[in-house]
Amino acid sequence: MSQQAPQNFKKHARFDPPYHIFGASLYLINLIVAMIYAAHHPSFYTEWLVVLSIAVIVPYLKIRLYPLRVQDRVIRLEERLRLQALAPAEWHAQVLRLTEDQLIGLRFASDDEVVALAKQALEEKLNRKQIKERIKNWRADTWRV
Repeated sequence: MSQQAPQNFKKHARFDPPYHIFGASLYLINLIVAMIYAAHHPSFYTEWLVVLSIAVIVPYLKIRLYPLRVQDRVIRLEERLRLQALAPAEWHAQVLRLTEDQLIGLRFASDDEVVALAKQALEEKLNRKQIKERIKNWRADTWRV
């Protein structure tokens, strides 16, 4: 893995330049060019190119969402297992009450604070962002998509 800056709440989002800059720009520019061309040369063909330009954006966005959804499922499982290993036995049933959103937020919490933070998340109905804001010892996740 390449050397990355330490993660924290403000610097943990994953940014992939080929996807986020090159790909998005290419599809957006293509759509704009097709719309301008269709406005100057209205015909079924030019309007169809606009429709196709929009149509290729949908799979581009979905291609990103599918692996993120799978990743969220894996994170949910990992965090439930981690909490079951770290939490007292009498609290194991509570682990199942945590939402997917809460479990995803907890993935950045260190082992020494994750159980207490999970209890806070349940008691105060914290969302992903609120959980991440309360993390003191950030556990980097460099394997995420």
